[in-house]
Formats: sequence, C-alpha cells, structure tokens
Amino acid sequence: MDETEFWELVDASREAAGGDSEEQADQLVERLLRLDPDTVLDFARHFEYRYNRSYRWDLWGAAWVLLDGASDDAFDFFRCWLIGQGREVYEGALHDPDSLAGLLGDFDEEVDGDGEELGYAADEAYEQLTGTVAPDLGIPPMASEPEGTPFDLEDESVLAERYPRLWERFKG
Repeated sequence: MDETEFWELVDASREAAGGDSEEQADQLVERLLRLDPDTVLDFARHFEYRYNRSYRWDLWGAAWVLLDGASDDAFDFFRCWLIGQGREVYEGALHDPDSLAGLLGDFDEEVDGDGEELGYAADEAYEQLTGTVAPDLGIPPMASEPEGTPFDLEDESVLAERYPRLWERFKG
C-alpha cells in the first residue's frame, strides 16, 4: 500500500461516516477487511508513522485550544482524529497548527477531536482476518517526549499568541 492508497481509505471512510469518528472507524474496518492481512499491516504502518510524526508540542497546543484542554490521552486521540480528517488537514496542521482554524469546518469539542477508535481499526481488521493479534510493525517507537520546545499549555496568553486564528475562532 502506498501513501495515496492510505489516504484514499481514510477519505472514503470519513465520507461514508459523515464526520462521525466512531462510525469512521467502523467504515475503515469494513474497508480493511476487503484487503489481505499484509496490506492491512501496511495501512497500520502508514497510520502509526503519521501518529508518531504528529507527537509535537505545537500540535498539542492547537489541540488544547480546540478541545479546551488536552490530557496525554486526549492528545493521543486527537492525533488519531487528525489523521482521520485526511491528508490536507493533517499535513496542513503539521505545517502550521494554527491553520486548523481555516482547515476545519464545524467543530464541536464534545464530539470532534477524539479519534481513539481510528487508532485501533487496523488491529481490529487484522485480528478478524487472521484470528491473531497484529505483529510488531517494525517501525521506530514514538519519542518519549513531544518534538519541539515545551511551553505552558495552561497559559491562555501563550496559547492566544501562538495560535491567533484558532484562539479567535474557538475562544473569541
């Protein structure tokens, strides 16, 4: 599976789910079940790579603004959700987290921003296809600390300065 095929699966599942993250995970599992187990593992590698790549302080700050706070777990689930939003939103957010203010449509912190189930879709599909737990993907583990320079996520003045467009749209 190449990068284009990965994003096509993500997009198709998101469109079929109408923006519901849990439904998107179900749709994704359904699509992955049509593939062979090795291709499902390829999908899992693509997902995991992007998940690890998004472990960054600047993105955590954006998640904090969007979600009105983001614990470790909430940030993990946010990163899964972000991948689920597709290539344009994901890459845009990595390039400039504040650009999420223009890349996202309606956003409800009660239902959006949590893609926990998306993070398990490939494992679930693999297990259904093979009857066994997915093996180690053979990619480097996520760093123990987010990439970039840490800052005080609870300081609203810092968040407003670092993310002016997100702050204006979601806190203003």
